[in-house]
Amino acid sequence: MLTLPDFPWDRLEPYRERAARHPGGVVDLSVGTPVDPTPEPIRAALAAASDAPGYPTTYGTPRLREAVAGWLRRRLGVSGADPAAVLPVIGSKELVAWLPTLLGAGQGDRVVFPQLAYPTYDVGARLAGAVPMAADSLLSLGPAVPKIFWLNSPSNPTGKVLPAEHLRKVVSWARERGTIVISDECYLEFGWDAERPPVSVLHPDVCGGSHEGLLAVNSLSKRSNLAGYRAGIVTGDPVLVKRLLEVRKHAGMIVPAPVQAAMTVAFEDDAHVDEQRARYARRREILRPAFERHGFRIDHSEAGLYLWATRDEPCWDTVGHLADLGIIVGPGDFYGPAGGRHVRIALTVTDERVDAGAARL
Repeated sequence: MLTLPDFPWDRLEPYRERAARHPGGVVDLSVGTPVDPTPEPIRAALAAASDAPGYPTTYGTPRLREAVAGWLRRRLGVSGADPAAVLPVIGSKELVAWLPTLLGAGQGDRVVFPQLAYPTYDVGARLAGAVPMAADSLLSLGPAVPKIFWLNSPSNPTGKVLPAEHLRKVVSWARERGTIVISDECYLEFGWDAERPPVSVLHPDVCGGSHEGLLAVNSLSKRSNLAGYRAGIVTGDPVLVKRLLEVRKHAGMIVPAPVQAAMTVAFEDDAHVDEQRARYARRREILRPAFERHGFRIDHSEAGLYLWATRDEPCWDTVGHLADLGIIVGPGDFYGPAGGRHVRIALTVTDERVDAGAARL
């Protein structure tokens, strides 16, 4: 019998009801779901490809894979980006949940992820029958040699950015032990600290120009407002990508052809990402000082689409306090016990709701 944790967001329902009593309506800063329009060229590409009577390819079209490789070189500085080592996936959450299984993890294998982390890393280990293990340092692992080591920079929920030297140390350690490193990089294009920009695990400063033993996961949900399309990619070690491709072909894990066409346009264009980044920057510039004036301390949060905030009290007390103002935030303990005194504040709300929330604070 498969044992999974309860879905954490269900616990917020009483607080949503409480917030809904506010005369100005709810300001929902809890879930990181995009609210801005999907760019028109991407929607046009989807519509133009809608006559798709045949099966799409699991591997993705050559143009899509080249578009991703071009984006990796152009935006992330991945000089060795290879279209042959790119695989489109049905949203990054699906991939995160099933990667341990697809990579052959099973009973007795350890899957390591950060102590404050997206809950699906833990779920993915459980789905594979492997052992989930939260750890923030290599030393804390002791003699244990994990099958998979998850990185997440910029972090969800904290917005913390791991510097290249730290990532390089993890890669070196993992290669010495035959551990696969998977880097969740879905927020990589939303760094706010110019002195410490996020860097991909596939960048030559981190991996030395070789992608052996490495996989990077990315998503079009946040950068291109395509959460409803379920569009993501995995790339890195060509041997590992080929292994994933073979399993996914057998399992029928295929991105629909119209979505592949839309993804191609999204990866070929940078302008819409810069526009969306500017929207989030404006919202951040309003919400951060508003919460600080209200008595919050913002920790980390140098990248990503969230503020990691605390009033130095149990997180559910903070959730209740804000619910009385009609504001919903994410309790920090959703992401691990270490988050028990923080809340996660999402920037993914309309400008009107940002202004309303700031006024209430």
